[in-house]
Amino acid sequence: MRTRAIYGCAGLTLTEEERAFFREAQPWGFIVFARNIADRVQLRALCDGLRETVGDAKAPILVDQEGGRVARMKPPEWKTHAPARTFGELYANDPEKAREATYLNARLIAHDLNEVGLNVDCLPVLDVPVEGASDVIGDRAFAFEPSTIIDLGRAQIEGLTDGGVLPVMKHIPGHGRAAADTHFELPHVTASADALSASDFVTFRSLSDCPMAMTAHVVYDAIDGQRPATTSPKVIRDVIRGEIGFEGVLMSDDLSMKALTGSIRSRAKAALFAGCDVVLHCNGGFAEMQEVAEEAGPLEGASLKRAETALSHLKPPANFNWVKAERRLAELMAPVA
Repeated sequence: MRTRAIYGCAGLTLTEEERAFFREAQPWGFIVFARNIADRVQLRALCDGLRETVGDAKAPILVDQEGGRVARMKPPEWKTHAPARTFGELYANDPEKAREATYLNARLIAHDLNEVGLNVDCLPVLDVPVEGASDVIGDRAFAFEPSTIIDLGRAQIEGLTDGGVLPVMKHIPGHGRAAADTHFELPHVTASADALSASDFVTFRSLSDCPMAMTAHVVYDAIDGQRPATTSPKVIRDVIRGEIGFEGVLMSDDLSMKALTGSIRSRAKAALFAGCDVVLHCNGGFAEMQEVAEEAGPLEGASLKRAETALSHLKPPANFNWVKAERRLAELMAPVA
């Protein structure tokens, strides 16, 4: 039986130690980073090797391929994609063209992922940024207006899905007000519950049918002043599952980020207890993965049903002329290039 975890690996190929661990641990999925990527042939072989360890040709393999500064697949092997904010700038003058451009861009990203066996992209970023917040989100967000984020977020979800890739909306229920980078410290958001509901949460609520979501390592003082969303039963129950109405697979952000405290094992336990369906461990550290495995437990019950429903959205991509799509995308983006 598969377990409630997603793991990374250390390098370009699996070590025998990693293979043995994954065969025993049976994680639900995997994630790759730049350290795991050299070229198409190597990455395809790595994805095949990861799936072989769990005996599942459709096992989820995730990547953060947003465009802009967050892109694990880089030139010269792959083309650069614009950050989300560029599409938001186009939207300000021509919403229809911006929607088409966002869709095509996501469809092209999905094409790149499909070639190498990746089937989940940690996208779209639905955070609503505010002036003065940490720039960890910055141009990764489409705009400052929730309505623009919702419109373009939907186009991005559709582009990925049509391309045979599962989207993961992040960082639920909202990272845009955070004044610190959660890779390094834990931010507290002091806005009222009403303000959060009217702005930060609305993007996720409007796109709550997305099959997967990633939590924010952010404390919302008005809701739970003691715990970040990732480990807060109250935030997950009352806001993510309640107010937002998200019914898909809820995965934690990376357990090894410094916003969280305690041992890796205790972090995994707290996130799963709070209501995450699966926990994410990214750095490939072998000892830490073993700690996560001690807590992950079997994927069963409601979490299993959500995982099965999410994977049912994976369809073979429809016919797609990527050369024409690139040409059309360039035409659409010319005003903001």
